[in-house]
Amino acid sequence: MDDQIKITVKKAFSNSFVFYLKTHFYHWNVEGRMFAQDHELFGKIYAEVQESLDAFAEHIRTLDSYAPGTFDRFKEFSNIQQESNVPSAEQMYANLLDDNKKVIVSLNDAFAELEQRNNQGFADFIAGRIDAHKKHEWMLRSTLKS
Repeated sequence: MDDQIKITVKKAFSNSFVFYLKTHFYHWNVEGRMFAQDHELFGKIYAEVQESLDAFAEHIRTLDSYAPGTFDRFKEFSNIQQESNVPSAEQMYANLLDDNKKVIVSLNDAFAELEQRNNQGFADFIAGRIDAHKKHEWMLRSTLKS
């Protein structure tokens, strides 16, 4: 397996992990009038993404490659910015919507590479992740709508 596919799937995995971590951070720290609903939605999103990470890493291992597992490696592969401050709930939603779009782009890139190489099993897994993140996008976008 060539290096390009390994890099592409590691980017998608890293974006997924950083998105999960940021969503969990927001879940812990959200405040405001809609606290209960915001806390619950962030919890549902991070739990769904977290549940997929082990299988994602195992698929990377099937390519005879190592899954990223340190903050330095996630930072190297991800194009999602880490959060230092706690933004308002509305800004959290806007940030996650933008970051989720980045996850979808990287998953689409991984899907195209895997499909081109006839790696149907991993491509099928990625297709499921794209569907899940499109649902997250819908939830985040709908919550932001005024």
